[in-house]
Amino acid sequence: MSSTVSQIKFGTDGWRAIIADTYTLENVRILAQATADYLAGPKKVAVGYDTRFMSEKFAEAAAIVLQNNGMDVLLSDQPTPTPALSFVVKSRKLDLGIMITASHNPAEYNGFKIKNSSGGGAGEEITKAVEGLLGKNPVKDTAAVELIKTVDITKDYVKFIRNYIDLKKIRNKKFKVLVDSMYGSGDSFIAEVLKGTKIKLEFMRNTINPSFGGGRPEPVEENLKELKARVKKEKFDLGIALDGDADRIAAVAPGGVFIHPQKILGLLALHLNQDRHWSGGLVKTICGTTMMDNIAKFLGIKLYETPVGFKYISNLMETEDIVAGGEEAGGMGVKGYIPERDGTMAGLLLIEMMVYRNKNILKILTETEKQFGKYYYVRQDFHLAKRVEPRKENLPRELLGKKVVDIKDYDGIKLICEDQSWLMFRGSGTEPIMRTYAEAKSLARAKKLLVLAKEIILKV
Repeated sequence: MSSTVSQIKFGTDGWRAIIADTYTLENVRILAQATADYLAGPKKVAVGYDTRFMSEKFAEAAAIVLQNNGMDVLLSDQPTPTPALSFVVKSRKLDLGIMITASHNPAEYNGFKIKNSSGGGAGEEITKAVEGLLGKNPVKDTAAVELIKTVDITKDYVKFIRNYIDLKKIRNKKFKVLVDSMYGSGDSFIAEVLKGTKIKLEFMRNTINPSFGGGRPEPVEENLKELKARVKKEKFDLGIALDGDADRIAAVAPGGVFIHPQKILGLLALHLNQDRHWSGGLVKTICGTTMMDNIAKFLGIKLYETPVGFKYISNLMETEDIVAGGEEAGGMGVKGYIPERDGTMAGLLLIEMMVYRNKNILKILTETEKQFGKYYYVRQDFHLAKRVEPRKENLPRELLGKKVVDIKDYDGIKLICEDQSWLMFRGSGTEPIMRTYAEAKSLARAKKLLVLAKEIILKV
């Protein structure tokens, strides 16, 4: 048991591992038992799962253990987006949610996410407590799956979003939108929300394919070549891409122009503040774009900055008045909903923004960049022989001829230059990987900063 327990470690967003290696039915049951021990008593829990190989069976295994421990369990009757699981936890006032998913990881992975009672990602106080209970008690897994209540947890989710989105204003618009579900659990829920409108929706990769077509369900530019090509060739007004469990988004503009999630956050903030006239601050992570600083200053609202990981944004959304918050990987959360990211909701709000402004997304983006600056954001991960961390005192005070005017080191090390360009180093907490990020007002400088980052790492 002890060796098994050591294999289960929560990362930034849940526990993830390779199926049939350390991600096994036995380990899922052990983790479910520890979760039940943490809850300690008759509590209400929802369990959801995505389209990955055996996700349904892993979800059933977790649900059986929870029920055997006296929990009132709701098990999804179909693959579901993670935000739908979060929403049912919050709306039905449950004590906890468990989502079987490895999000954007390759097909050989699966995972186990815990959602707190408000629907947000479980913080370290929960995950550390659960880890501490691993293997403490025997697994209770004798009940039959037929005794578990299965429900369609997506109905309430779709109903809520239909009320949240301004369908009355959208109804008669004829924008043409292409959605790439990347074979994930986002499927075609956007169509259910927009039912009865004249938005011309088309879908691609919205069937179940546990191998994800040989790729990985991560909405980064290199994985969206077909989406970009179709948006350009077939003259769509917007392309939307969702990750494996539909809590992250990327977008494509007319002409096949990739819209980085960093820019999507800025568009959502402007739409909610200027078009909907909603109040509230903005949240970005330490590796978020400088465009958000400029937007917050222009709107006269507070900008918060957190470590990497949406759980930090989620915590702020529960305690402060936040209109929108997002991370560089594409997770976006908005006011008046769950304190969690939702790619489907973000995509629908981009459609709504086009309707309010009566422009396709490229025109809106061009105007936004003209006003707040066009920034080029790049990232590269370096696999190292052993884990190393650059020391702040050993880093240069000038980058490519520009003076470093500020250094942030509360999550990695970020060097900020006088021209607003910046370079950041952030080591993985679990692997010998150094993640480097850079942003500048020209793509050439941004790329050169990453080259410099590699030179600095090699010296370390």
